Amino acid sequence: MTSIYYGCTIDFIIMIEKILEKLGLSDKEIKVYLTCLSLGPSPVRKIAEQAQINRGTTYDILRSLKELGLVSYYHQDKNQYFIAEDPSKLRDTVIHKQQQLQGVMNELDEIIPQLKSRYDDAGSKPVVKYYEGSAGLKTILRDVIDACSELGDKEYYALSSSTIKEVLYEAYKDFSKERITAGIGVKVISIGPGGETRGLDERKWLTKRESAPTYTLLYAGKVAMISIDGSGRPIGVMIEDDNIYQTQKMTFEFMWNKL
Repeated sequence: MTSIYYGCTIDFIIMIEKILEKLGLSDKEIKVYLTCLSLGPSPVRKIAEQAQINRGTTYDILRSLKELGLVSYYHQDKNQYFIAEDPSKLRDTVIHKQQQLQGVMNELDEIIPQLKSRYDDAGSKPVVKYYEGSAGLKTILRDVIDACSELGDKEYYALSSSTIKEVLYEAYKDFSKERITAGIGVKVISIGPGGETRGLDERKWLTKRESAPTYTLLYAGKVAMISIDGSGRPIGVMIEDDNIYQTQKMTFEFMWNKL
């Protein structure tokens, strides 16, 4: 272990490095910065040797740290010495990054309307998205809540397959709870045995015997179909197109009224 960590426990070293990483410092920047803290005023050569980084790279890193306000330098006897600033300057680095991010946020507020206009124009064309695994299913279910909440359409429709249903709830255990909290209702046509009322939902059965290989969600101009592939892995396909959504909704409502 190098002397820059002298007297520090492994856990404390890891904690220091993780915090500095969160500030955006690279591994080499962290080494050089901690070396400067340990050595006090030192020339580039000595810092490079102690940090075990070549001299040219060390000099570039020192300039970068200087721009962040973490390192300064002075000349003495025709030599350049670098020294770490008081560690409290790290707070200034965080404040500066916060100000930069706020500036970016303000700029985004200005361009988002133009970007959204392009997005809406592109929205006139059907978009198909593909999802895999439990994480993919959770993304679809999260979108159901977010999209219904955002559009104020507090209801969606589902063709529920008893075969696929358990896979869905395993991927997102709190879905029903969060849906109900958000005040979103659902009309469900169940296919296969089982099915229970969880709140803000209505349910009818197409059949209580055989199940279906696909679970379908109709919401906010989207149609999501979830099934299991040949290897037993859950997959999902989402179609974003209002015309397709409206057609599927009409079909759903026709079946609903007949059951």
